[in-house]
Amino acid sequence: MQKTTEANVKRSQTKLLLQFLEGSKLLFVLSILSSALMTLVDMLNPQIIRGTIDNAIGGKESQFPEWVNSVVEDLGGFSHIGQNLWIPALAIACLGLIRVAAQFGTTMLNTAGSEVLVKNMRDTLFSHISRLPYAWHMKNSTGDIIQRCTTDVDRIRTFVAEQLTTVFRITILIAMSLYFMFSMNVKMAIIATVPIPIILAYSVLFRKEMHTGFKECDENEGLVSNIVQENLTGVRVVRAFANEKLEKERFKKQNDYYCSLWVHMGHVIGKFFSIQDILCGLQILLVTVFGAVLAVKGEMTSGEYVAFVSYNGMLSFPIRRLGRMLSEMAKAGVSLDRLAYIMDSEEEHDRPGAADYDMTGDIRFEGITFCYEEGHDILKDINIEIPAGSTLGILGGTGSGKSTLMLLLDKLYDIPEGRGRITIGGVDIRDIRTQHLRKNIAMVLQEPYLFSRSLKDNIGIANEHLQLKDIERAAEAACLTEAIEGFSEGYDTFVGERGVTLSGGQKQRTAIARALTQDAPIMILDDSLSAVDNKTDARIRASLEERFGTATIIIISHRITTLSKADKVVVLDKGRITEQGTPEELKTAGGIYQKIYEIQLGISGEEVRHD
Repeated sequence: MQKTTEANVKRSQTKLLLQFLEGSKLLFVLSILSSALMTLVDMLNPQIIRGTIDNAIGGKESQFPEWVNSVVEDLGGFSHIGQNLWIPALAIACLGLIRVAAQFGTTMLNTAGSEVLVKNMRDTLFSHISRLPYAWHMKNSTGDIIQRCTTDVDRIRTFVAEQLTTVFRITILIAMSLYFMFSMNVKMAIIATVPIPIILAYSVLFRKEMHTGFKECDENEGLVSNIVQENLTGVRVVRAFANEKLEKERFKKQNDYYCSLWVHMGHVIGKFFSIQDILCGLQILLVTVFGAVLAVKGEMTSGEYVAFVSYNGMLSFPIRRLGRMLSEMAKAGVSLDRLAYIMDSEEEHDRPGAADYDMTGDIRFEGITFCYEEGHDILKDINIEIPAGSTLGILGGTGSGKSTLMLLLDKLYDIPEGRGRITIGGVDIRDIRTQHLRKNIAMVLQEPYLFSRSLKDNIGIANEHLQLKDIERAAEAACLTEAIEGFSEGYDTFVGERGVTLSGGQKQRTAIARALTQDAPIMILDDSLSAVDNKTDARIRASLEERFGTATIIIISHRITTLSKADKVVVLDKGRITEQGTPEELKTAGGIYQKIYEIQLGISGEEVRHD
């Protein structure tokens, strides 16, 4: 069963690698051909030296194939070459020039191929990640995703560019070296090849340990990256609470452990390479000693001995490289697995037959029961009707499920079958195409996110074709114009990462302005007025009423004044609806709404009942 699983993993890795190689395959194939030419040149040089020593200078009878002897005869024969040693020198020089050209081509083609590969990997990963469900992003840390898309991508590039193409050169080197060695002296060739299976078996045994070690290193690098990302993003919180020392210790602890993993891997790799070098050295020693003995006995010519030692050097090169290749292969295998986790994650998709429907109808939540993963139910049998063009207010404590309702409406989370449904104009939202649904719902989240761009870009991000006048109109409706005019660069003001240069209220109003540019028939304000004062709150609500007279508006808030103009208010408590009605009805109903109303307005229950 284990073997089948490993085979499936290998097939999955190969399939993913081939997908990434789209667009760069030809470059790598040409690089391999160029490398093969370079290897062929390396193989010919020892034969020229052998012929020069044994036949041209030594006068021995040629042992070369007939076609080689024919070429030599055309040049005047071995005796003529012996008197004109510039001929073999020139041949070696010409082969050297060919090798230089082949090496240049290999390097250039490899570099171009690796850059195209990396670009394709980044494009593919970014495109896929952007289509993954919201729930997937909530389960996976940003730092780890970034680490997979940077370090792991670079490791695969290194393996393909530096190791995978070398495999073909090494294969040719081994095959041709063994061919020439066996053709010259079978006994010596056997002596040279006997240690090779031992070295290969030893290398394979170490590969599993290296793979496990590199996987643990990669996972912990993701944890280190995540701590750095969190601290850089939340630097204001860290500074505000003077928490630098604690965060530094937290980072140091994780970094020390990460460092210890690599130190351990250094020991493993060092032990591997040391033993491999000893084995390779013994192999070279055997060939050198036994070759010298055979040459003294006359069983091997001087030229053959020199050529044999040269080929053995070429044979030992790929064997030595085998260790590095297995090390890089282990790294690349781990990285491919980590990228496969991303690529195998199912993209967000619509139900078969989903289409674009009218979004101006009534909204109904019918028997919604929902939980995250395997936890307890966040929402329990929720039934709400929101007439088209009306305003619904939602009030509730932390964890009561207010925001979850809106995430379900926007299909950021899917409602499991049999646990209720949400309809717009009588159509189940699961039958509405997701892109169409979201384009028609303007949502301002509880924590507004601004990009590291200008105010103008952040406001107009939902529609790239917006004119400046449209952006200005949305800013005016969000009561942001006065703040923008106070900036020296106006709408071109750079807001920094996550809008760090803006106050909480300015960020919320920028997010509201961004939502207003959509002119959507449904608008959701998820506690998005909490950072503005009561006066600004009232102005924004008045602007919304004027701008979205026919739109359906859902306002989630803890502030009673924000909900006072709603047509209906729903009160949630522990995932259930405990009250619903008009603001006027609820403020004298004796429930949660009345209690909050009395606290926020500073009046007693007697005064409310008297009113």
